Amino acid sequence: MSEDDERQQSPPSDLEFVSNKARNCNATGSGSGHPELQSTYPDQVLENVLENVLHFLTSRRDRNAASLVCKSWYRVEALTRSELFIGNCYAVSPGRATARFTRVKALHLKGKPRFADFNLMPPDWGAHFNPWALAMAKAYPWLEKVHLKRMSVTDDDLATLAELFLGFKELVLVCCDGFGTSGLAIFVSKCRQLKVLDLIESEVSDDETDWISCFPEGESNLESLIFDCVECHINFEALDRLVARSPSLKKLKLNRYVSIGQLYRLMVRAPQLTHLGTGSFSPSDIAGQGDQEPDYVAAFAACRSLVCLSGFREIIPDYLPAIYPVCANLTSLNFSYANITAEQLKPIISKCHKLQTFWVLDSICDEGLQAVAATCKDLRELRVFPVDPREDNDGPVSEVGLQAISEGCRKLQSILYFCQRMTNAAVIAMSKNCPDLVVFRLCIMGRHRPDPVTGEPMDDGFGAIVMNCKKLTRLAVSGLLTDKAFDYIGRHGKLVRTLSVAFAGDSDMALKYVLEGCPQLQKLEIRDSPFGDAALRSGLHHYYNMRFLWMSSCRLTRHGCQEIARAMPRLVVEVIRSADEEEMDDVVGTLYMYRSLEGPRTDAPKFVTIL
Repeated sequence: MSEDDERQQSPPSDLEFVSNKARNCNATGSGSGHPELQSTYPDQVLENVLENVLHFLTSRRDRNAASLVCKSWYRVEALTRSELFIGNCYAVSPGRATARFTRVKALHLKGKPRFADFNLMPPDWGAHFNPWALAMAKAYPWLEKVHLKRMSVTDDDLATLAELFLGFKELVLVCCDGFGTSGLAIFVSKCRQLKVLDLIESEVSDDETDWISCFPEGESNLESLIFDCVECHINFEALDRLVARSPSLKKLKLNRYVSIGQLYRLMVRAPQLTHLGTGSFSPSDIAGQGDQEPDYVAAFAACRSLVCLSGFREIIPDYLPAIYPVCANLTSLNFSYANITAEQLKPIISKCHKLQTFWVLDSICDEGLQAVAATCKDLRELRVFPVDPREDNDGPVSEVGLQAISEGCRKLQSILYFCQRMTNAAVIAMSKNCPDLVVFRLCIMGRHRPDPVTGEPMDDGFGAIVMNCKKLTRLAVSGLLTDKAFDYIGRHGKLVRTLSVAFAGDSDMALKYVLEGCPQLQKLEIRDSPFGDAALRSGLHHYYNMRFLWMSSCRLTRHGCQEIARAMPRLVVEVIRSADEEEMDDVVGTLYMYRSLEGPRTDAPKFVTIL
């Protein structure tokens, strides 16, 4: 590569930037040169100092605040920002972002709103990565990292990343779609410096391409390889060779087509792993009956650095004792795909005294949660998912399990809890026992369900959460809730940034309490609630401060939405119908509203009307 090529593929170095400033300062200090150079000398010194200071500022919020101090700070902050986070891909154009931030090495970009995960948004809505990939190829040829969430990524986009960013090292795709195994094959074959490839809950089409064998030969730089969401067979022999030549590999999460026998081989190859997704955790269908079982216990015992364990996609519980040797060291355990009972959980959880993060299915019942509470005193995050998400079934976890967790795990900071019944008393107890809660998401799956003991709405329980948990930033409410619950949220939820509402409230006043009382609110998700145009108008003072508002199956009209659009021209107001639905009447099925520096997008499909 020529010297000119090297210069093109590298970001302007900080030293180079400072030395140019220093040359100007020296010219000014010599007493010669132009008068304008002499007059700008103090500003140049300030910017040199400021640049060196801002390099130590890593928090996005701190950097955003620094950029608002004055024009000089705004300029220098942009020059020193190497990591760019954009929470909505339509809030700013790729051209505007790359023009302001010229030294970016890492991009974090989000697309569709979260309700897209629940099939509440038609396919092909948008959030295409392609314009961002092309813009970055021109502006940041030195780009090293891309993290995307809920974006549409094509095989061509993956080829662009691989071919135009010669030093590319890290790709993380969370809840993304649009690409397949052939795109992955092109990507991994050309990224010779790749360290991280994490495919998390993404939809990957099976193009019958053997992408695993396309990694370049020779020693690999891989540190993390996650493909547990890829629903197709893989070339295990190629994977085995890849793991063997990846001495720096720390994270490996396998899909359900990897058997426990194959897992054993990989663990023997890579005892240095710290994070492991086990794949199916069951034997292969083609395993011979006379074959001797490997010593799985010894393989896990040899992985002394293992702190995070997940997978168990098609688990046979008889193999669970194999993980006993690593339990004492685990800080994270994910059983959210493992349909196990309390009795099968107890011998494991009783050894997990260091556990801080635990995801599990409700098949463990209240009894299993009581076992967690008895052992995991350092637990910070708990998620309990339903085996059967239907509304009319008898849920195996209840207020009994929640109360046990609140009494035993008092360091808890985040909880997601699916259940069929819950009492105010249990929620109030959690608010008092776990005052450090930052995230509280309680999903009572039956609609409009009251406290089963008192018959009262769940208002007082959620009111206690926002009153007693002073650090709360994310809240999801459910069950029978009146406007009183939202009054509590508006009066006490001063730090709440994300609020999710379903089947709740009596009138427009509920939403008015929230929009007028929660100054930090950034993301508001509402479905199937009795909120109409008057409620929507109550947030006019705040919408420019929010990232988005989503409302589906409420009581909005097209006229009411148009009023918002006319009053707030920098707000994009999208009315969405299903792809096969006829042109709308005055009733609005889904409203998605977000701030944007660019105005309405140009790639809206026919089922989206931008007012």
